[in-house]
Amino acid sequence: MHDTPFNRRTFAAVSALSAASFANPTLLAQTPLEKTKVAIAVGGKAAFYYLPLTIAEQLGYFKAEGLEVEISDFAGGSRALQAVVGGSADVVSGAFEHTINLQSKGQKFQAFVLQGRAPQISVGISPKTMPDYRTVADLRGKKIGVSAPGSSTNMVANLILSRAGIKPGDVSFVGVGTAAGALAAFRSGQIDAMSNTDPVMTMLEQKGEIRIIADTRTLKGTVDVFGGPMPAGCLYAPVEFVQKNPGTVQALANAIVRSLKWLQTAGPSDIVKTVPEAYLLGDRALYLAAFDKVREAISQDGVLADDGARTALRTLASFDSTIKADKIDLSMTYTNTFARKAKERFKA
Repeated sequence: MHDTPFNRRTFAAVSALSAASFANPTLLAQTPLEKTKVAIAVGGKAAFYYLPLTIAEQLGYFKAEGLEVEISDFAGGSRALQAVVGGSADVVSGAFEHTINLQSKGQKFQAFVLQGRAPQISVGISPKTMPDYRTVADLRGKKIGVSAPGSSTNMVANLILSRAGIKPGDVSFVGVGTAAGALAAFRSGQIDAMSNTDPVMTMLEQKGEIRIIADTRTLKGTVDVFGGPMPAGCLYAPVEFVQKNPGTVQALANAIVRSLKWLQTAGPSDIVKTVPEAYLLGDRALYLAAFDKVREAISQDGVLADDGARTALRTLASFDSTIKADKIDLSMTYTNTFARKAKERFKA
């Protein structure tokens, strides 16, 4: 082809458009949205467990996808799930294992983008109310704080207890949320132990107010507790919603994957400037120390690993007799179609 002025101009125009498209992904071709207004229910939005959701909201990534997202915050993942089951929300930002629990009850839900590749949940006891604590068996008959009964924090506590021969009915679980309420309940002695997320647990830990006995804030700690990789926070919805609204679901996945990409290079000051002031729980330095502890637990690309899904099923079946591993169709509990497409879009 001859290098005419026209060809040079055309090439320059195309190059400029390509550069603009990368700088502003909304210029890229998008699948039409079946729904532009989406209600998301989340259990404990201030926790690092859901930081990618907050980043997508605060930096306008949902709006960039043409979505008007309303986020309702609940005390724990089980409460957020109830909002979707009850019809007051479309999508849950919650723990992956709920999709397995739901299928065992005949309800089909599907995760479509991962936020956390490790649960970021730790379990600790109060040296104040349990000064003579030696083993997990000492928790029998005690009060254990969780974000909400039936939540992921409750699941991790059940797993730790079951290994010591303690059944859920042998302790009292108390819903304390994931923020200031959890700190207050623990510090006042209302509970003897707690299973919760960061920044709450790091804040107690750094002040010597809690003794950690199980920790899934790192990938290694997660393997130690679960025996393999364990997926954590994700966006999931009824299978029917995913099938009827593929364009909307893709847009949601795009926003989350874009926030995951941002988090890979964000510095401490970027995080503090982006999250609402209330999330810092009055201590900016401790909040950032907590972020450092969980950083590697954040998903890098939104894709849920197959072996992680198998770990989740094996874990639940190990202490919940209502979940029969051979009766669960894991392939229906998650799809990576949307996350992979979003990953491809933001890979540069």
